[in-house]
Amino acid sequence: MKDDLEHSSASAKSEQSGSTCSPHSARQDLISTFEEIVGRKNVLTKESRTAYYRSGFRSGYGGALAIVFPGTLLEQWEVLQACVDGNCAIIMQASKTGLTEGSCPSGFDYDREVVVINITRIKRIILLDGGKQVVALPGSTLHELTQELQKVNRAPHSVIGSTTIGASIVGGIANNSGGALCKRGSAYTELALYAQVDKAGKLNLVNHLGIRNLGETPEEILTRIEQGDIPAEDVEGKDKSASDREYKQRIRNLDADLPNRFNADPSRLYEVSGSAGKVAAFAVRVDSYPLPTRKQVFYLGTNDPANFVTLRQHILKNFAELPDMCEYMNRPIFDTAARYGKDVFLSIRHLGTKRLSRAYALKSAVEYYLNKIPFLPKYLPDQFLYFLSRLFPQHLPKRLLEYRDRFEYYLMLSMSDDGIEEARQYLAEEWGQIDGVAYFECTDKEQEAALLHRFAAAGAAIRYQTLHQKTTEEVLALDIALLGNDPEWVESPPPEIAEHLDLGLFYGHFMCHVFHHDYIFKKGTDLEAMKSKMLERLDTKGAKYPAEHNVGHMYEAEQTLKEFYEELDPTNTFNPGIGKADKKRRIVIT
Repeated sequence: MKDDLEHSSASAKSEQSGSTCSPHSARQDLISTFEEIVGRKNVLTKESRTAYYRSGFRSGYGGALAIVFPGTLLEQWEVLQACVDGNCAIIMQASKTGLTEGSCPSGFDYDREVVVINITRIKRIILLDGGKQVVALPGSTLHELTQELQKVNRAPHSVIGSTTIGASIVGGIANNSGGALCKRGSAYTELALYAQVDKAGKLNLVNHLGIRNLGETPEEILTRIEQGDIPAEDVEGKDKSASDREYKQRIRNLDADLPNRFNADPSRLYEVSGSAGKVAAFAVRVDSYPLPTRKQVFYLGTNDPANFVTLRQHILKNFAELPDMCEYMNRPIFDTAARYGKDVFLSIRHLGTKRLSRAYALKSAVEYYLNKIPFLPKYLPDQFLYFLSRLFPQHLPKRLLEYRDRFEYYLMLSMSDDGIEEARQYLAEEWGQIDGVAYFECTDKEQEAALLHRFAAAGAAIRYQTLHQKTTEEVLALDIALLGNDPEWVESPPPEIAEHLDLGLFYGHFMCHVFHHDYIFKKGTDLEAMKSKMLERLDTKGAKYPAEHNVGHMYEAEQTLKEFYEELDPTNTFNPGIGKADKKRRIVIT
């Protein structure tokens, strides 16, 4: 069977880049086609019903002809065909948890109709080899994967902050999403089944999933993979990676010319991986990992950042076992998360992660309609949740609060199995003897609280700004990958930036030197000017950005990334404008 299966689509209706929209009858015909494929209730066209899907998680907004929700892989294929036949720009959308506007339209200046294909209805996880690998359909989430793998005592390839709010497996791979794990790196696979549009404007199904006997036509292949009946003898592709298997070695390189993990690493751009929606994924194959038998979190504090540099260098050079996680917070983000992320903390603790994604979706829907009522304050649900959380007693353990008062910087060092004793010995005999440092081993309750608190930090800046809109500008969020040997890892904004700051919040993944900087500026500050100054400073350090959220519509893609996108999508059919590229359809002359 050929790897690349071609299915011809009709030529684009118009080669004129200046056309702003199709005639009304053509638009209605296209909408009718969508309704015939997926059913009328799964095609949204009214502005009030599409608004949520046309907007980003934090920011971003644009126009679209329709939001289409296919329920099967075959429906997804047929919708794609209809879009290509109709000369539409296509935006593939999953759970919409990204932070850089990459899964929604950007503005209203496209040269053709935009169709958003939301694939969250297409869910299935197929275990291979007892769960050592899985095949995931496009709507399957990391949370669902985690639950499914727990049944066979395995853990997923990736754990990211948005796991609990519905982040999809395919979305993570398409964005090279990072996360907190020190041993596994960014989400990555070389084994995928996807559709792309070639230079001639034809829709192709590319089968690089590494599974034999799926059929010869797109219809056969897609139907068979969705059924999930995959005999062990048909599974091939063992020579291809289904995760970033080299990351353990790369993170230990303290003197690399590039950061050890960043979103646009050329060595981790491969077909669906890092594609940012420039192809349409139907299935991906990813590794899983054994669950550890024991875990232990050590909580560390200091007022001198150099002490954490010493710890990091020793661990990466000398430890036989890498940490599972090593998360950093400074005092301002500790305080902000304690106050403005308390409802998230309590929700996860008492409701569990299973219900959290639904709760977020409900909140967004309610918020949209309430914001349309003129006399009500904006973002009323946020205000309600904040004030409700204030009624609950202190949620953080005593020792965490004591360290907050004593120290300015904190690490949560998570070790497992043989690594526990290794860390325990080093902390007791060496690092713990340094003046001005302290640490303790967390109890189970403290361990849960420390990690939940770190998770709540990710949304704390947004909540703070939402409740202080009259005095602050929108959050300027940067995720930054520093060089492995950069001793100046603590951000200290220069006076020309600091004078405009209302709040600067810094946290991140310490071992891989990926940091999140959330800046909240005073009202009236020119955010673009501030961002430009910050990025100039980062460029001089050899830092890369964004580190783990993809370029979206907020960052300009580097040249290698632009070339990768164009190779995947030569006609600019999928997600046009990503990485601040041109949105117009490209006509390829051969």
